[in-house]
Amino acid sequence: MSRPETLSIIGLGAFGQLIARHLRPHLALSVCDPQVRSNDLPQADPVQAARADIVVLAVPLPQLEGVLRVIAPHLRPGALVIDVCSVKMEPARLMLDLLPAYVEIVASHPLFGPASAAHGLAGHRIAWCPLRGRGHRRLAVFLKAQGLEVIPTTPDQHDREMAVVQGLTHLIARALSRLGPLPQRMATRSFAMLAEAAAMVQDDSPELLATILRANPHAAGVRSRFLAEAAGIAAEV
Repeated sequence: MSRPETLSIIGLGAFGQLIARHLRPHLALSVCDPQVRSNDLPQADPVQAARADIVVLAVPLPQLEGVLRVIAPHLRPGALVIDVCSVKMEPARLMLDLLPAYVEIVASHPLFGPASAAHGLAGHRIAWCPLRGRGHRRLAVFLKAQGLEVIPTTPDQHDREMAVVQGLTHLIARALSRLGPLPQRMATRSFAMLAEAAAMVQDDSPELLATILRANPHAAGVRSRFLAEAAGIAAEV
C-alpha cells in the first residue's frame, strides 16, 4: 500500500484550524504555527512543513512573502503549494516569483469561513486558480468529493469579482456597525437579511479587512463607484 499523502498547514488561525478539522481524516496532516499550538496534531517547524506533498499557506497576506522565502529552499520537487488568501493577484505573483520551478502552485480562495462551514464543507465554494503544474486537477477532484464546488478562475478575474462581493459587503457592514444598535422590533425581512449578512463579517480580523479593502487592486474603484451612486441617489431624493 502506498503511503498516504502528507499535508502541512502553515498558519493555525481560525481558517487553518477549519482546514485541519476537515482534512485530517483524509491525509497525514501536520501543522506549523509559532504562535498557536495544537494539542492533538503533529507539530512541524517551517522546514519540516515544507517537505510535505501538499503545503497549504493559511497565513495573512502581509506574512506570505516571509513564509515563502523560508520554505522555498526546502520544498520537494513535485510538491503542491496552495494559498488561501482572500485576494489572488498578489499571492499569485509572490508564489510564482519566489517558489522554485519544480513545485506546483495553486492560488485559491475558499468562499466560506469558520462560521459558515462550522457543520461541514458540502455546498460551499472555492475559487481555484491553477498557476503551475497538473496536481491541481487531482486535488480539485478530492475537494469536489467533499461537497465543495470548485470554481476555475484567474487571479485577476477573482479580484475583480471579489472587489464587489467582499469589498462592498465589508464596506456596508462596517458602515452599519457605526450607526449603533440596529432596530429589531419592527425590522422587515429584507432588513433582517441585510443585518444578518453584516453580522457574518463583523468578527473578521483587521488583517482580513485590510486585505479585502486595500490589497485588492480593483477594490478602490468599485468602492468609489458605489459611493458615487449612493450619493447620487441621495441627491435625487
